[in-house]
Amino acid sequence: MQPHDPKDRTPQTLAEQSSHGQYPDQVSRNEGDEVSTRFSADTGRRTKRGVGIGLSILAVLLVIVSVVRILHAHSVARAGETADSTPPPVDIVIARPASVGQDLVLPGETAAWYESTIYARVNGYVSKWLVDIGDHVKKGQVLAIIETPELDAELQGAQAQLRASQSQVAARQAEAEFSKTTNERWRDAPKGVVSEQERESKKADYESSMARLYAANSQVNLDKSKVDQYAALAEFKQVKAPFDGTITERKIDVGNLVTAGSGSTTTPMYRMAQTDPLRIFVDVPQSAAGELMNNGVPAQIRATGAVGGVFSGKIARSAESINTQARTMRVEVDMPNENHKLLPGMYVAVAFSLPPRGLVEVPAAGLIFRSSGTQVALVDGAGKISFQTVQIARDNGSLVELTSGVRPGDRLVLNISSQIAAGQSVAVNEPERINQPLGAKR
Repeated sequence: MQPHDPKDRTPQTLAEQSSHGQYPDQVSRNEGDEVSTRFSADTGRRTKRGVGIGLSILAVLLVIVSVVRILHAHSVARAGETADSTPPPVDIVIARPASVGQDLVLPGETAAWYESTIYARVNGYVSKWLVDIGDHVKKGQVLAIIETPELDAELQGAQAQLRASQSQVAARQAEAEFSKTTNERWRDAPKGVVSEQERESKKADYESSMARLYAANSQVNLDKSKVDQYAALAEFKQVKAPFDGTITERKIDVGNLVTAGSGSTTTPMYRMAQTDPLRIFVDVPQSAAGELMNNGVPAQIRATGAVGGVFSGKIARSAESINTQARTMRVEVDMPNENHKLLPGMYVAVAFSLPPRGLVEVPAAGLIFRSSGTQVALVDGAGKISFQTVQIARDNGSLVELTSGVRPGDRLVLNISSQIAAGQSVAVNEPERINQPLGAKR
């Protein structure tokens, strides 16, 4: 056998060497390359197979989506055709004459029947005050006493002057009586016994005595008037209530100097108010002024808080003139207040029952507010829609009264859709069921 040449590396030789344990590294690398080649081929085949399956699934999904879209489009088209062919349903109400008046509730303010600030009528100082705030007093009741030393002295001087004048009258009366008798004697004396000059002199003395008597009497009257004046002022030493009422303010105390008068430099003594009955001032809007201008219209006064309740009154007077700035008319409501539950200056709500005007009443839900004005949607006998402009006369909240545009018996659409146009046909629901709330008592 010839020796083996190491350089001879044919596959067969390598295999034989490998089987005999020769060149192991070389053999391993060759086998690994062969295995990798086979694995890569298998992997490629599997990848191509997966991509093909994925593309097939995606194609199926696209086909399904396309079919669903086509079916949906056909369904929508059929629904649109059905909707176009079916009139939209609407709720209607029957317009009817307004038979119930409106309760007009307005804010009001209570005020005293009489309210007065009491000042001193004489100069002096307060020696005693007898009533305080919150006291109910009667007319003529003494509220305070003022000491007036100067007035007392003037009264005493006037009385003394009156007595002196009365004494002068007595003296003048005696002179007049004597002059009268003397004149009568000389007047009735025979002619030739007394001279004419003496007779005329006695007559002049008598007339002069009568004149002095008249002057004395005049002085007495003058002095008496002064006494009466000071006596009248002395009556104001007792400060008395001018009417039945309640003391709302006291501004004096014992020893305070007071000055007669009610100027800016003088201080008031008391403030009092008569709270039975009460006045309630209400500003009525122009729209209701004509109905609340007459006296005797009943009113309900509603107060809240601790003195809450409902009280009865009536309109007693009105201004009969519209305020050009607020467009309101002032009315006064008189209310008995025997228990003095309400006080002057309180805020109250005043409710008036306005009579019906003979207008057409419809629900507020039937109105359509547009830039061109307020309208309603009317339905004729054929179910056709028409829009009519209306004029609101009175807004009662859920119901409104109209002056024009609607007649009793007209059918109005409630809450009409903006998609419904004039002349379009609609499906009308049963009006009896819809009109039920209108018949309910308000």
